Amino acid sequence: MTSIELLMRRAHELARNGLGTVSPNPLVGCVLVDNNEIIGEGWHRAYGGPHAEVNAIESVKDKHRIPGCSVFVNLEPCTHHGKTPPCADFLIRHEVGKVIISNVDTNPVVSGQGVARLRAAGVEVETGVLEQKGRQLNRRFFTFVEQRRPYVILKWAQTNEDLMAGETGDPRWISNSISRQLVHRWRAEEDAVLVGYKTALHDNPRLNVRDWTGRNPLRIVIDRELALPHTLHVFDKSQRTMIVNTKRNEEAEGVRFVKLDDRDFTRSLLSFLHAQGIQSVLVEGGASTLDLFINSGLWDEARVFKAPLSFKKGLQAPSINGTVCSTSDIAGDILTIYQNAIPTAFPLK
Repeated sequence: MTSIELLMRRAHELARNGLGTVSPNPLVGCVLVDNNEIIGEGWHRAYGGPHAEVNAIESVKDKHRIPGCSVFVNLEPCTHHGKTPPCADFLIRHEVGKVIISNVDTNPVVSGQGVARLRAAGVEVETGVLEQKGRQLNRRFFTFVEQRRPYVILKWAQTNEDLMAGETGDPRWISNSISRQLVHRWRAEEDAVLVGYKTALHDNPRLNVRDWTGRNPLRIVIDRELALPHTLHVFDKSQRTMIVNTKRNEEAEGVRFVKLDDRDFTRSLLSFLHAQGIQSVLVEGGASTLDLFINSGLWDEARVFKAPLSFKKGLQAPSINGTVCSTSDIAGDILTIYQNAIPTAFPLK
């Protein structure tokens, strides 16, 4: 790996620090280099706060070293006024010499304008360094912008014989405590967590972040007929909650009820969430809800725990047809992460 790629990899590492705090903005990290020495680093820490380029320049102790320096940033500097001023203009004002970028921003608001503005000001620009890794890093953002829907992550645990519940259907842990802690970390990283009617009714989950540090996601529950009792945890007003249904729109008791078209429920749901700025959804079950996304092809990633446990008889886990990205041992649970190689085009034609 070249020195340019190593420095860009560092920018990627910094960008990941913003996971769970910057959405719907992208993850961005920035490294400033002068005479082969890193003089400043930064990342976008929180939505509405300073961007990575600003934090990196502010971190430089000797500001005289900034003019002529090289800037490594994983995403094209912005050119529009949003919560903060344009980063491209900020870099130009500080007279940087070169900007190296992984990905050109495909958001139409930016889309090449940052590169053009930098070059027009005499700044040398190089793009495409670790481009695919950059797209993977910001897969939530690129899916949201290009597909006009949230990035969909499926999650479940299954036994040795691929069962996800026992014969009686009574709630019972399959994955171990370390795996469950990892799931709480995932919840803190995504905008929303979603379950279906049966999971909400029988498991009575809280769907919050307890075993990790981070924000609680938006809770989404599919309850088409509005039959769930309001004594369940999802109605406890402790965090934002959305009940998607086919009956009515209403906001009551701290819960938002959203009526969707039952003819193409999954597409309607994802379109609505996109309109609300929800960039990613972690779907935690149950089986019929997971199959809703699998059968429509509207999923991007699946995270499946297989535990050294046997139920003999019970509810069959979903069958996934995807590309295996990684397999890891989580204290005895085997976690396999799949990627949907050919997701269904969205919006559907």
